[in-house]
Amino acid sequence: MDLNQYLNQESEASAQGEPRMSKEAYAAMKKQEREEVWAEVDAKAQEVFKDGRSLKGFLDFMAQCTPQRTVNLLLLYSQDPKIRQVRTYEKIREEGHSLRPEERGKGYRFLAGNEYEKDGVMLQGYRIVKAYDVSQIRMKQPEPMQPKSMEELMKALLSNAEVPVLIADHLPEGVQAQYIPGKRSIYVRNGMGEVTTFHAINRELACASLDMRGGTYSRRNSAAPAFCAAYVVAQKYGVENSAFQFDKVCQMQENGSRDPKELRDFINDVKNAAYTIEKHMDRNLGQPEQEFIADEFYVGEGKKAKATKSKTQPER
Repeated sequence: MDLNQYLNQESEASAQGEPRMSKEAYAAMKKQEREEVWAEVDAKAQEVFKDGRSLKGFLDFMAQCTPQRTVNLLLLYSQDPKIRQVRTYEKIREEGHSLRPEERGKGYRFLAGNEYEKDGVMLQGYRIVKAYDVSQIRMKQPEPMQPKSMEELMKALLSNAEVPVLIADHLPEGVQAQYIPGKRSIYVRNGMGEVTTFHAINRELACASLDMRGGTYSRRNSAAPAFCAAYVVAQKYGVENSAFQFDKVCQMQENGSRDPKELRDFINDVKNAAYTIEKHMDRNLGQPEQEFIADEFYVGEGKKAKATKSKTQPER
């Protein structure tokens, strides 16, 4: 008796459409799959920088898609630019949901973290699985973000900022705002339009987030990804951003002819800077954090666990 017809609980292998095969054949299939996935990621990274329009399309996707690793952003964008939120099959089951019947086996290629042990050391690798957009899952669909006024957005941006934002009365002509690494502060011209001010501050906050404080910060290297990150933030919160132009950014990346790894690094900088700003704003736009109260239930100290070696493999 097959209980799937009654319980609607297909196996992961069934949901992912993987046939049964020998160990050797399965290993060969997975090797080929990895090569194909990375070829697709590299091709998409180069295509993204083909021209300003292509880059804008990808940045729009970054703004609408829930936070992902850079490789997954490229991989998902290559498959469907309409994706908003993805979950692996395991996560769907863990949350008590199921796939819509017509969506079984129609997931998207996705790189999921995979921890494993080798020679007594825990390593972090990845495995290729299928992920499903929220629209493919039997669950309450997320509601669109409610529009916020510029006053609300500016307050969320500037409240409790990690990097001080200070008004400067005598900035040089043509400078809207600027991050000064030696002072770990952002200086901004007062009296500009609210939208211009929002973009300028976000650009400099992105520069600050790219400053790893190791004495290697370069505005020249940070300016372009910071500019893109400011666009992503504006796009996410619905702030007018039609003045952004990306042709020069693409030219700096040789219109996608550079090494794909370098292009992924650039995208990674954009993503990290944008996510840092968005996390700060979302926290300020949400409910106040819970106050500290004494725990009714708590765990006392036990024996100290022996430290475990751990190492993370670098992303390709």
